[in-house]
Amino acid sequence: MDCCAPTNREGRGTNRTSCPHCGKNGRHVPLITLKSLLKPAALATLDPECDYAFCPNPSCETVYFASDGPLTFAVGDLKVPVFQKDSGMDVPVCYCFDWTRERIVQAVRHGGEPLQEIKAQVQAGRCSCEVNNPQGACCMGNVAEFIRQVSSS
Repeated sequence: MDCCAPTNREGRGTNRTSCPHCGKNGRHVPLITLKSLLKPAALATLDPECDYAFCPNPSCETVYFASDGPLTFAVGDLKVPVFQKDSGMDVPVCYCFDWTRERIVQAVRHGGEPLQEIKAQVQAGRCSCEVNNPQGACCMGNVAEFIRQVSSS
């Protein structure tokens, strides 16, 4: 399945639960995302029978939480920095094609169109957001928003 294609969000995909640490609503994340991105010690505690959600709150250390239990995973449990929780310029906005904040800024300043380049890769069937992006979903919304911020500053 193309992770960036529009999907029917009925069922599990619409589960929204609150982060037990900050109360922010989270969005369901596929189990494959956690299996791909958790460090070995954290992966060893994963309950594959649970449903998990992603906490997007930048000020909360929790990245994933079980929607039906106390299990949580924090920023330090992941192999990669999390765009929503790390404001560093070297942090990916697009994990599949290594578009960091810095790379996007440079491209925009030099007349490039990062979003169009990413869309072309997606249309060619090369994205794998469900295993690369900590939010477990397509990054294009994040990329578009970051480009808007860069363009307006």
